[in-house]
Amino acid sequence: MTINLSGTIRGCALVAMCGLVLVGCGKKSEEKTEGSKSQVVARIGNEVVTTQELDNEFRLANVPTDKRTDPAIVKKVLGDLVTRKYMVRQALDAKLDREPTVLLDILRARELVLANAVASRDLSEKSSAITSSEIDKYIANNPLKFANRLILSVEQIAFPIDANSQALVESTKEMKTLDEVEQKLTASNVLHGRSIGALSSGDMTPEFFNLIQAKQADNIFFMRSGANGIFFRVTGQQSSPVEGENAIKLARQLLRVDQLKTEASMMAVAANLDAKYEGDYAGIMGKQ
Repeated sequence: MTINLSGTIRGCALVAMCGLVLVGCGKKSEEKTEGSKSQVVARIGNEVVTTQELDNEFRLANVPTDKRTDPAIVKKVLGDLVTRKYMVRQALDAKLDREPTVLLDILRARELVLANAVASRDLSEKSSAITSSEIDKYIANNPLKFANRLILSVEQIAFPIDANSQALVESTKEMKTLDEVEQKLTASNVLHGRSIGALSSGDMTPEFFNLIQAKQADNIFFMRSGANGIFFRVTGQQSSPVEGENAIKLARQLLRVDQLKTEASMMAVAANLDAKYEGDYAGIMGKQ
């Protein structure tokens, strides 16, 4: 339903290097201590890979515990870890960690890890407090996600959203067919893909879903999905309710998402109150 656009090889390598540099730069004594606490599973020059690091890679890759001794999985995960450490060593030997942009990327990566850690901690504490009554109320208040959920069969055109997308969407308002939309995207040199897909009523606002239901079958609609925009027409629909334990699990997950959004909003407000902006930025941020 969405288009996944890959980053550059350089970007991927930089992210990989940043992650390791955060914990590895210039800390030989710490590496030795860590190696003494955990079993060493590999060595790359003066660097070591410990069981603790390997277990962390399994965690980040969502490898189930019972699969962490599978030779094929171990080979892939450990091989990737060794390659990353080797690349980091090459980068350090070339003094790439002293380049201003690299230093800024390393700082940003550290901040992201710590910000995600505090958000995950707060969410974990609040999620454990979700009650059965809250879950029941959420299910009752969101029938399109549960008892009345419908799966819409659609023909769709998806494309990545950018700064010019709003003007592009506005220019298609009078178009009646996906063929017209596709011609417009092609003429505008916009990367896009046309396919058959499915949309859930649970992923739409009630207002938008009711609009779709009220329109004619051949109407063209537009919606955002993550980083993509989607033009689509509905070709059919079928009932697909979510009930019982599945409903409870889904409701709990969605409540956690709502909690995370609320927590992020509160953090943003607190951060803005605490910040002191300088020069023109004070006016831009509304704190003159």
